[in-house]
Amino acid sequence: MKTIKYYIIAGLFALSMASCGNSNAKNNENNNSKNLKEMKFEKVALPYATDALEPVISKTTIELHYGKHHQAYIDNLNKLIVGTEFENADLETIVKKSDGAIFNNAGQALNHNIYFTSFKANGGGEPQGKLGEAIVAQYGSFDKFKEEFNAAGATVFGSGWVWLAKDASGKLFIEKEPNAGNPITKGLTPILGFDVWEHAYYLDYQNRRADHLKEVWKIIDWEVVSSRY
Repeated sequence: MKTIKYYIIAGLFALSMASCGNSNAKNNENNNSKNLKEMKFEKVALPYATDALEPVISKTTIELHYGKHHQAYIDNLNKLIVGTEFENADLETIVKKSDGAIFNNAGQALNHNIYFTSFKANGGGEPQGKLGEAIVAQYGSFDKFKEEFNAAGATVFGSGWVWLAKDASGKLFIEKEPNAGNPITKGLTPILGFDVWEHAYYLDYQNRRADHLKEVWKIIDWEVVSSRY
């Protein structure tokens, strides 16, 4: 009888352990699901159709640049911040305080959010209001500003960005940033950024970065850009 009781108890114990294992597995699945839901960053929605910026930027480039590259930065960032001090931080804070892989992906996520919302079909012209006045006051004319901005973008070594940014007093700066750089790390507010990574222009302009920079002015949404000043 003792032997029978032993096997009964052992069987009940095994069933209990199996039940706990299933419960733990379910809890882990729920936690993983919860973590996925907490991955809060998403790429900014395009305010135009993917072919709206042609011929300045082709539909093919938008689909690759926005659909693949930008999405990859967002996906990588959401994975990298889990369990770190940045898990619940906003994007700007992450860019200001992080380094390494987290900074690279956060910086590119922020950069592209600004970049893709700076355009519209049939854009261009010149900024009006306070931004337009500030540009003329500092650079002499809008055309002179464009020349300086284009020269800065054309001479970024390797991959990177050229930015128009402002300080707290409203003074403007043209900043050359390598890789995922953003002037927010220098205490400046980014107003307009041109992407000079090759994936931003190579399908449309090959190695003619300077030509690409000259054309981008034709699609700027100055209403949106000026609102950042």
